[in-house]
Amino acid sequence: MQNSYQAVMGRQNEIMKRAVGFDYQQSALAFDYEGMMAATGFDLPSIRRVQAATGVGETPLYELHNITRLARQLASPGYGARIFLKDEACNPSGSFKARRAAISVYQAQQLGYPGVIAATSGNYGAAVASQAAMRGLKCIIVQEVFDSAGVGQPEILEKARACEAYGAEVCQLTVGPELFYVFLCLLEETGYFNASLYTPYGIAGIESLGAEIAEEVRERTGHFPEAVMVTHAGGGNVTGTARGLREVGATTTKVIGASVDLSGLHMASDRDFNRKSFTTGHTGFGVPFATWPDRADVPRNAARPLRYLDQYVTVTQGEVFYTTEMLAQLEGLERGPSGNTALAAAFAIAQTMPQEQVLVVQETEYTGAGKHPTAQLTFARQRGIEIRRGDPRASKPGESIVIPERPDQISVQDYALDDLRHSYLRNALRQVKSGEISQLDVDFLQADARASLEMVKQAAAEQQVRLPEKQA
Repeated sequence: MQNSYQAVMGRQNEIMKRAVGFDYQQSALAFDYEGMMAATGFDLPSIRRVQAATGVGETPLYELHNITRLARQLASPGYGARIFLKDEACNPSGSFKARRAAISVYQAQQLGYPGVIAATSGNYGAAVASQAAMRGLKCIIVQEVFDSAGVGQPEILEKARACEAYGAEVCQLTVGPELFYVFLCLLEETGYFNASLYTPYGIAGIESLGAEIAEEVRERTGHFPEAVMVTHAGGGNVTGTARGLREVGATTTKVIGASVDLSGLHMASDRDFNRKSFTTGHTGFGVPFATWPDRADVPRNAARPLRYLDQYVTVTQGEVFYTTEMLAQLEGLERGPSGNTALAAAFAIAQTMPQEQVLVVQETEYTGAGKHPTAQLTFARQRGIEIRRGDPRASKPGESIVIPERPDQISVQDYALDDLRHSYLRNALRQVKSGEISQLDVDFLQADARASLEMVKQAAAEQQVRLPEKQA
């Protein structure tokens, strides 16, 4: 069998179909998204049963009394929503990713695969390795770790340590296009299950998190939360959490995504790769995956963030580092940067909400070693990045990290969802080879982007794609 780059990439769909054990609906544009999710065979009760078997889920929900009190001191009279925090660091591998991995690894076991493979540089690798160990499956994690000088990002190196501690084999690569190629080669060679972040199994696993948040807040306060703040990267966290909220009736709860602003840094750039202090939860993933979800390592990505986002905001790296210390020193919880991205945004947004309302930060992650702010800031200094105190809005990704001097300097910047919708529609319509789309395609685009018919018409005109006669 030919193993050149071109040959392997040419048979990627064939490799993927064998490795996922899921019959994806193949079409040029539209597909039945809800049908795809239902085809997993997992409803919310069965998801909870599978996760409970390996100690996943039912994590603590804390009310952050001291941080809420501080937010109210800075807010106008009568404002400063109650801030709650779902402590997902209490999952076996230390993050909410255990929920995704639990369903994927269980499914691999049920289908008789000898092992699982995941391409990830983040918490998901540790989660897959942990769940595979519990279920007696072999595990390979493929990571993008080094720049061309052989320098590894400290947080990713810590994730490799965690994966190996759970018994996984870790394949470490430099930044570049070889990641997907090596991943495909390993899937083909081993016959293992593709435990991708973006399968319907992985997204379904997060639904229990949204459901728990809604149920626990209603039990504690008598009503569903007004808003849930979600750290947004590839879109799975937003999608799964929102679906879980809706499943138990929290249909009016606002879903807000938050990312670290890393604008100007390219995630596939050898130079930029080590000039960022956050390996996930940043705009380098949040924006591209919102504007074209199907860039993922499966034929159809089950993470569709534009279907569910009600608001999208960004914060700076310095604000997240400051909030990490604030959580530790005011609430006695030392947690990693991913969930604290959402907490930084929640601290600012809570000040605009009435005091009787509830805002939930839906995840935390474990910290330590290369994930700790000290390690990240030391690494940044070594790369020549300026670290100082001051106005965080003066920071420039890849050049400076400005840490606030006071809590009132924490704020959010709104990212226009309509801009993301327009980009998504343009990307989708570029896939059309025939020059025209059907009514089914129009309906799909409106649902997938939560876009108006006028937006679809405008994008179609720009791409010179004909609409059905009745919409033209």
